[in-house]
Order: sequence, then C-alpha cells, then structure tokens
Amino acid sequence: MASGISVERRPLRVGVAGLVVLVLVATIGFAWSKWLPYWDRALALEAAPTWPSGPIFESAGGDGPSLSGAWDFTVAYLDAVWRAVVVGLLVAAAVDALVPRGWVTRLLNRRSPTGQAVAGGAASLPSMMCSCCTAPVAVGLRRSGVSTSAALAYWVGNPLLNPAVLVFLAFVLPAEYAVTRVVVGLAVVVGASALIGRLLDARGAGAPAVAAPPVDEPVRLGDLPGGYLRSLGRFVLVLVPEYVALVFVMGLLSPWLSDFAGVEASLGVAAVLVVAVLGALLVIPTGGEIPVVAALLALGAGAGTTGALLITLPALSVPSVVMVGRAMGWRATWAMAAAVVLGGVAAGMLLAVAS
Repeated sequence: MASGISVERRPLRVGVAGLVVLVLVATIGFAWSKWLPYWDRALALEAAPTWPSGPIFESAGGDGPSLSGAWDFTVAYLDAVWRAVVVGLLVAAAVDALVPRGWVTRLLNRRSPTGQAVAGGAASLPSMMCSCCTAPVAVGLRRSGVSTSAALAYWVGNPLLNPAVLVFLAFVLPAEYAVTRVVVGLAVVVGASALIGRLLDARGAGAPAVAAPPVDEPVRLGDLPGGYLRSLGRFVLVLVPEYVALVFVMGLLSPWLSDFAGVEASLGVAAVLVVAVLGALLVIPTGGEIPVVAALLALGAGAGTTGALLITLPALSVPSVVMVGRAMGWRATWAMAAAVVLGGVAAGMLLAVAS
C-alpha cells in the first residue's frame, strides 16, 4: 500500500519540482533581462521624455543594401536583445521539459477560443519580450499541447501589450498613440487569436504543422536535468542559426524596406497598407518602434503611417514568423500576420481620425 502511494506521488513531486524551477528561471531571467532595465528606463524617460537612441535601421546605413550594413545591423540588434534571447530559450526549454504537459494545457486551454486567447494574452504580460524572443516560448507552449488561440495570443501579446512599452509610449509620444496601442493591441491579441483558433478548429486545421516528437515525462527528480538540457539543445540548434541568419537578411534589406517617409510621399493614402506590410516584415528590439515613430513624426509623417507602424513593427517580423510557423501551423501563422497588418491599418485610421 505504502509503495503504491509512493509511486502515485512521485510524478506529482517531480512535476512540482519542475514547476518551481520554471518559476525561478522565469523570475530571475525576466528580472535581469526585462523588469529592472525597464524600470531604469522608465525613470529616465520620466526625467527626460526623449528616446535615448535613433531607429535601429540607421545601423544598416542608408545608401542601399550592403553586407557591412547588414552585419552592423545584426550586431546592433543582437546587442539589444541577447539577454532576452537567452532567457526566452531557457524558459522555453523549461516549459517543454520540466512541467507536466497536462498542467500547462489546464492553465491555458479554456473552454472557448476567447477564453484561451485571454489566458494566453494574460500570460504574456509579465515576460515583456519582443516578437522574436518570445517565439521559442510560443513554440514550447504549442509543443506542450496549448491551443492555437492561447499560443497565438501569447506570441503577439508579448510585444503588443508589453506594459513597459505602454509606459514608454505615454512618456515619449502623444497620448493617443498609447491609447490606440492598447485598443488595437487587445483586438489583435484577444479578438484575432480567438477568431483564428475558432476557424481552424472548425476546419480541423488547428494541429501544428509539425507535431512534437513523443516525450517521456520525467518520473524521477534525476530525470529533470537531462531532459531539460536535451530540450534546450533542440531549441538552440534549431532556432538560433535560422534566427541569426534571418536577422542578417533583414538587415541587408532594411535600407530598402524602412524608407517609410519615401513610401508615404510616393503613395499618399495608400501608403498606410504598404507601410503596415513593411512593418510586419522588419525586425526590431523591444520598444524599437518608438524611435521610428518619433522620427517620422518629426519629419511630418501622417498619423496613418505612424499608426500602422505602431502595431505592425513590434508585433511580427520575418524571423519570428519563420521560427513559430512549423509549431504553430502555417495557416494559423499567416492568418495572424494578416490580422496584424489589418490591425496596423485600423490603428492608422483611428489616429488619422483623432488627429
């Protein structure tokens, strides 16, 4: 009898230990990479409401694509995000290997797609990561059986509903930009994620395009370190090389793709849609949309253009889409990309009406 009780309790004990490790890794990691640096930046912006650096695209040079410019962009970008990348990988591996999958799904897989999207969006608030840094965690959630709606909401909720960035926006840009970010951000994170999940589930297309390999959940405490290191190794070997390569490619193309003022001058009102698409392609660090929008406003750019970039620049990028596409399913990923672009256009229209 006692032996049977011990066998039944062993997985629970191991699961609790894994959960404790996840909480410690996430708390220490996010405090080091996000919470403390953002607190310092908020205090600095309160004292002097000017962003401390220019748009990251300037590091690629403005004379057209070049290998040296792409390299400089990659170095500048990785210098800005490397801490968050490290923490994202550590947390993703912990979710994948340390916490029983049933616990993760019970937390996020609510009865309705809307409930799932709300849960995923709420879970995204403390981590405050950019689109690329949150991609490994979104992949880990999907591998653990988390629903499409919840995983999508977590993925785009990190950059769009980042509480620190909302504070930065309130300090640096006109108040209507922060309000628009919250309104449209919620519509994309909750509304679009729920709608996409509902449609794909109805068509039986909600499963990931590449299913996770079978994983034996640890039944002994001694199994945890090995399982965690194997999961971390998979994430690093699969995601990091393609991530760095795609950032380099986007750095190479950014002199062409980031000429937002030129697009507006050439296309007029139609520029809002084009700029929204360009913003969804380019890669920036957390808060990187703020100096871009501020610089465009200083040049006299319209609210439609700056409003579109307020949503699409942080929400998505080519590297982020590629990293999550296999685990999330390409239909879900492209549907979210379309929703983000539409959200950018809506934000531009709202700001144009308000201005």
